[in-house]
Parts: sequence; structure tokens; C-alpha cells
Amino acid sequence: MPEPAPPIIEIRDLHKSYGALEVLKGVDIRARKGEVVSLIGSSGSGKSTLLRCCNLLEDSQQGDILFDGEPVRWKGTGAARHPADRGQVLRIRTNLAMVFQQFNLWSHMTVLENVMEAPLTVLRQPRAEVEARARMLLDKVGILDKADAWPAMLSGGQQQRAAIARALCMEPRALLFDEPTSALDPELQQEVVKVIKDLAAEHRTMLLVTHDMRLAADVSDHIVFLHLGRIEEEGPPDRVFGAPRTDRLRQFLNSAAA
Repeated sequence: MPEPAPPIIEIRDLHKSYGALEVLKGVDIRARKGEVVSLIGSSGSGKSTLLRCCNLLEDSQQGDILFDGEPVRWKGTGAARHPADRGQVLRIRTNLAMVFQQFNLWSHMTVLENVMEAPLTVLRQPRAEVEARARMLLDKVGILDKADAWPAMLSGGQQQRAAIARALCMEPRALLFDEPTSALDPELQQEVVKVIKDLAAEHRTMLLVTHDMRLAADVSDHIVFLHLGRIEEEGPPDRVFGAPRTDRLRQFLNSAAA
């Protein structure tokens, strides 16, 4: 039998502190190709910090981060630890596109220019090729008619869909979503939820931080419940939502449903 492919994303025993505050206390997560892994938990449980460590936007103090089986190379230890290879960091970030809670579109660029910017400047791809892909992706997320608009002219839901198109235009191996709907009104949330569901149906590899339990149940292959920096419980959505095993998860789900 051939060896199974390594996970696209693998995190082993990850620890992260801000001074004396320990935010992640030894977390293990993996996402194989085509899997959607959702991280749920109360505010302050470490979900967003985990994503930022995964994408190397934050330095962790202990543990391993592997992308396609390749471990991040570090130098230094503890609070002094940081990635040793800037080229490796750039390559990993290019393949782990992140969509933030706040849309982070450049206000001085049109929607189309926002989507095209990174492939042009980071990947140095031909403009005609990038523009064709960008227009296709704007059509995919339902805002091709806004290609020449400024971000300030868009609703929050349209801006978030533009941010998703921007992430996809890098043709990443995996997508990281950090509360992609929480800054939106309920009506606008559904525009973004539909796009995320469509991406899940395409078997995109995703790590998704969300407070939307229905979205997590609908799109995920695996649910991870974080509590105070540790994995309190994890498993497939049917089991995690239908038969929680710990009091903390039951309490969290009850409060989320209230």
C-alpha cells in the first residue's frame, strides 16, 4: 500500500504566550487535502491565535507546524523563537491564504485591483492571466459587476466576498477563515455563508474559525472545540453537536443556541 499523503496543515503540541498569558497550551490539529476543519469555542479560547500561528503571522514558543509534511524551520527557543527561513515563510503564506474578520481591502484600489494585487506583486504572474482569473473569481462569488467599484461603495457582505476572491486568486493549497461572517448583519452573513459552502462542496482544504454553529455543522469534516487554550473535545460534526461528551462543550453549545 502506498504511504498516505501528509496533511496539508499539521500542528503538533503548539504553545503560544503573550508575556505571562499562555493562550495556546499544547494544541494538535491536522487538515488533510479536501478537509474542512472548524474551530469553535468561546472568545479568548485561542482560535484566532491558532490561525495566526499557523499562517506564521504570530511566532509560537513551542511545537511544530508542518505544511505538506514540511516542518517550519525555527531558530531560537521560547520567547526568542522565530522562523529561520524567510523564503520558506513566504512560500507557506502564499499557499495558506487567510480571510480575516475585517475585510482588509485596500481602499485606494478597485475591487478588481485588490484581487489582482498579490499574484502580480508576490507571484509575478502575467497581468492578462491574473486579470482573467480575478474576473472569473469575482463572478464565482457573485460580484463581477462590482469589479471597477471602490471598496467603500460595497456592502460588508460584498467586501467579504471580494476578500475571499482575493484569497482564491493566489491559488492557495488551503484557506484560513477567521470569523468571516461575524462583522456582518445577519442578512449579509448569508451571502458569505453561501460562498463558503460552495468552496466546501469543491473539497477545498480549509481551517475555519466561526461562531456560526450551523455553518460549522454544514461544511465541516471535523470540529475542534477549544477551551482556555486546549482542545477540550473534537470529532465529526454529528457527534460533536449531537452527542457532546463534556460539560464544557454542552454549556458552550447551549449558550450558542440561546
